[in-house]
Amino acid sequence: MSSSPLFDTLIKGAKIFNNGEPAIIEDIAIAAGKIVARGKDLAADSASRVIDGKGKWLMPGFFDIHTHYDLELEFSPGLPESLRHGTTSVVIANCSLGLAFGNQRSGDIDPIVDCFARVENLPKSFLRSCAERVHWDSPKTYLEHLEELNLGPNVVALMPHSMLRIDAMGFDNSISRDPNDSELKTMQAKLSDALKLGYAGFSTDALPFHYLANQPNCEKTIPTQFAKYGEIKKLTQVVRDHGAVWQATPPKDSAINTIKTFLLTSGRLHKKPLRTTVVAALDVANNWRLLRLAKLLAKILNSKFIQGDFHLQALGAPFKVWSDGAVTPLSEEIPELRRLNETNLEDRQARLTILNDPEYISAFRSMWLKGKQGWGLAKLKRRLNIEDYAFNRKLSDMTVERCPIDHWLGLNMQYVLDRILDIKRGNIPSDISQQELSIINQDFFWVSDEADFMLQLLRTFDLDLSWSTVTANRNPDTIRELLMNPLLMPGFNDCGAHLTNMAFYDVNLRSLKLASSGGDKDISYIVKRLTKDAADLFGVKAGTINEGDVADLILIDPKQLANYDGEANVIRQHRNEYNHEQLVNRSDGVVPLVMIGGNIAWENDAFSTELETKPMGRLLRASAA
Repeated sequence: MSSSPLFDTLIKGAKIFNNGEPAIIEDIAIAAGKIVARGKDLAADSASRVIDGKGKWLMPGFFDIHTHYDLELEFSPGLPESLRHGTTSVVIANCSLGLAFGNQRSGDIDPIVDCFARVENLPKSFLRSCAERVHWDSPKTYLEHLEELNLGPNVVALMPHSMLRIDAMGFDNSISRDPNDSELKTMQAKLSDALKLGYAGFSTDALPFHYLANQPNCEKTIPTQFAKYGEIKKLTQVVRDHGAVWQATPPKDSAINTIKTFLLTSGRLHKKPLRTTVVAALDVANNWRLLRLAKLLAKILNSKFIQGDFHLQALGAPFKVWSDGAVTPLSEEIPELRRLNETNLEDRQARLTILNDPEYISAFRSMWLKGKQGWGLAKLKRRLNIEDYAFNRKLSDMTVERCPIDHWLGLNMQYVLDRILDIKRGNIPSDISQQELSIINQDFFWVSDEADFMLQLLRTFDLDLSWSTVTANRNPDTIRELLMNPLLMPGFNDCGAHLTNMAFYDVNLRSLKLASSGGDKDISYIVKRLTKDAADLFGVKAGTINEGDVADLILIDPKQLANYDGEANVIRQHRNEYNHEQLVNRSDGVVPLVMIGGNIAWENDAFSTELETKPMGRLLRASAA
């Protein structure tokens, strides 16, 4: 009678990268969801299944430390668009938004819709259906709910400040005034209780273009942004006391407020360092100073004098943003574009009415041509590449991705404008279609400059026009330098949000590829940053593949990775979960295997049939709890 195999799975002969240690070729054995043996020449007949890892890299599954998957988890807890690229753990409830207190509905007030729709560019219909599903009403029962889901990747939850404010103050008060002493004490107590339960930390947001989505509050920002320094200081003191992490975004328009706020990380000033992670360190195309200031800030705050624990998140890819008409997260920083975003996505007529209003036309033209004509401070800033806007208004940098006029696809906007002006002068190109000529003669006959051109594009095509631009991180060498900087953390992928505006589901792979040019030493370093360092930042036990660890691991094909081009592998697909299109990535062949909790979730470019039929991942409660 044969004995039962010792191992469920045995991976033979892969090169293992783990916790920054030198790479080693070993076998690795998994049983009952854990790694039970590592070594040379483990017996193949001891395993139910043997996987040939020769020529492959084996490493812990990646962390994605900045996602907005709170809502998708309710519809597709397998998180397939991240899992297929090797992500086995995600952090949710970033930027002050989450579901810790349920849907928080009251009468006509629907905070999930109001807070998420514009900030994360998610369809209101999807958000309403998500709110309908909510059956919990407290941070405790939310964690219990997450533990009942058939998770793919593991989940780490933060306590979201906007929702904490709504819970303590009520929605209207949370966006109109400071908390009274009783309300602030309530927030402190509930935050403390949540951290004891295993929430990894606390998230806030100060970016000045995160607005509410429902009338009459469309001109107001989300609740967290009504919190003054004193409130943030008292709440982060709770986080400090628990040894948890604070996730934040900078007050973009005030260097003084940025420094004052982030000095809260200081152990010298506050007796104990506050673990802090901030979005984001980007090489912004319109302002070369911002990256230098970000790196300088990180260096100062982590110095021996300040004694901080401060980690700016760095995106391991060009910051390419798509816009459907004027709908893009970056347009919220500009009042003239923000007005268009205040309308419902389905309400084309409302946007057309705005675009035809004479006062709006005048304001739009002034905005679009600011710094491009005449002389003055705005022109000087543009010449010196230190503009105030992150939004890129350079037509030659804007590429047409989708448009009813097929000939414009793949062309930059400057080329299209020059073509229109040339046609107006009577120079009809031989490749013009009757459709293009008809639309130009009917709609663009009056266009004389680029401001007119942009206005008419939005009028004629609305959301049927999609265009992209790389707003930051244009230089691969600079991206690599940021990723390898020990004071920064790879992150800021924003997965689960901005459905047709961003596609960074594969960025951990792109980061790995950039680091791999430096050989095994740099690969070991970046793997640790994407796994164990991320787990440590959020205070959870994960990110290594030692004996006794839960088997969250991936295989990488280095040859396929070397040939992988993330920019060329973005596709637009319809997602049933959102009943909406979504930009996603495809890295087929690069990740031959993804294992979560000892379960094979992805193998040979196919999802396991067991994904979302049983739990693979788990809720990672912070060890400080």
